[in-house]
Formats: sequence, structure tokens, C-alpha cells
Amino acid sequence: MNNVIEILVIDDEAQIRKLLTITLESNDYKVKEAVNAREGLLMAANHPPDLVLLDLGLPDESGHVVLEKLREWYTKPIIILSVQSSEEDIVKALDAGANDYLVKPFRTGELLARIRSLLRSTVSELESPIIKCNDLEIDLSLRVVKKNNESIKLTVTEYNLLALLIKNEGKVLTHQYLLRAVWGPSYVDQSQYLRVYIAQLRKKIEDDLNKPLHIITESGIGYRFV
Repeated sequence: MNNVIEILVIDDEAQIRKLLTITLESNDYKVKEAVNAREGLLMAANHPPDLVLLDLGLPDESGHVVLEKLREWYTKPIIILSVQSSEEDIVKALDAGANDYLVKPFRTGELLARIRSLLRSTVSELESPIIKCNDLEIDLSLRVVKKNNESIKLTVTEYNLLALLIKNEGKVLTHQYLLRAVWGPSYVDQSQYLRVYIAQLRKKIEDDLNKPLHIITESGIGYRFV
């Protein structure tokens, strides 16, 4: 990862761009601004940033279209910042490849935390087959999971689900995405499978089931690992 992290903001609202630029630059990020879809796609192609902040309500083209065009080649994190708050819009964006979604107005502290988490998760797994998350450790080569240095017994499905969540740390994974990835395309409507296995995983890795710290529920949308 470069010493200076570059973030591209694609948003037509001048006040939002100004707020984001001040916030990000004060946290040592380099910021580039695009005021519409055409400009944003051009800037991303000419000099790919480390992360994109994308508004859905652009004047010349829908942000959903921009997201789809970016995902044809761009593999780094994309966070949606939008006033569109319906479950349908959020799921559509996440399923199309967005890593996260924040509804305007948003708290800058939360945005910075989401950015840090996504930038950490882009570090290649090749650097180390072992991922450590506070009291949890997962060895992807040996398929071993430990909590506080003690091995946890997981079924094959539990391991596959946990590994998928951990490898996407900070990213919201929709119900459909998880079901398709772990169980297969024919299970995308079987949300009860997911609820059961998430509950089983939480019993094994969380200290307090009423206040989970690792597997966070994004109501009506999916789950996030932190």
C-alpha cells in the first residue's frame, strides 16, 4: 500500500465534497474530487485511487451505473454515500460490488472507521495466511480457528462462513451473497440457513451473544465482520 492513500470523491454537492476533503486531508489522506459520473470515471481510469467515495444521485448518470462500470475493472474499496436509504437501494449497491453504504447525513468518525477497516482488508492474503482479529486468529492454510489461543471446533460450513466474513473484514455482505457463496446459487432464498449458522458461530466466537463484537447484523441487509 502506498505511503499516501488517495481517495476519489464522486459527488455533485459542493458542501459534501468540502466536508469530505477537510475531514480526509486532516487524517492524512490525499483527496481528488469529481463533480459528476463522467469526470469520476475518467479520473478513476487515468489514476486509480486507493478507495472511492461514490454518491448515487449524480446529475449526468446514476451512481449505480458508475458502480457497475467501475467494477468492470476496479478492485479496490468503494463506499456509497447517499441520501437514498431504502433497503432496496442499499442491497442493490452492495450486490453490485460496493463494499459499504452510508446514508447521508453521516458521522465523519464512522466514515473514517469504515475507511480504515476497508483499507486494512485490501492487504493481500499472500502476505500471511494467518489473519488476526483481536482475540480471534484464523489460519487459512491449515483451516484452524483459535480464540484466545485455544482452538475452536467448527463444522466445514461454519468455517467457510467465518472465513468469508473475516476475509471481507469491514465489508457488508448481503444475505444473498453469503448464501450463494457458502451454500450455492440454489440457496439464495433460504435465509433461515444463514440465521442458524450465524447464531452457531456467535456462540463459539462471541463473549456476549446480546452484544456481539465480531459478527454485526446490518438489519434487513446482511452481516459485517469487525
